[in-house]
Amino acid sequence: MFDTSARAREDRRAGPTTRSSAMRVTEIIADLHVTDLEAAKGFYTDYLGLTAEEFNLGWVARYTSPRSGINIQLMTRDATAPEDPVISVRVDDIDAAYAQAQERGYEIVHPLTTEEWGVTRFFVRAPDGNILNVVQHRD
Repeated sequence: MFDTSARAREDRRAGPTTRSSAMRVTEIIADLHVTDLEAAKGFYTDYLGLTAEEFNLGWVARYTSPRSGINIQLMTRDATAPEDPVISVRVDDIDAAYAQAQERGYEIVHPLTTEEWGVTRFFVRAPDGNILNVVQHRD
């Protein structure tokens, strides 16, 4: 008989790998590269309605829809890393995520770093070449 429990559905979605994940992804945010934050801001706030500015560091800013919670980050150039990410992946355990990336042999593009703006993060290159900013916020 086919098991339709929530756990079974989750196991099937996880794919054929048998490794258990020590980390949990809590959010994924697109990082769009723009040449001018202020010029781009108008399009995303006025046209798309992402009116809540969660933060703006001058080189990266996040805008969110107050109604849906959908958000996007606009980035000119990462301030401390050698390359720019395409997405930011928020996790609940940055140390576990970093250890797991190393164990799997993924290229670490930017080492585990606690940044002055209140996050701990690292960049990892996915096998397809995309750079991911894996991040945990201090609460």
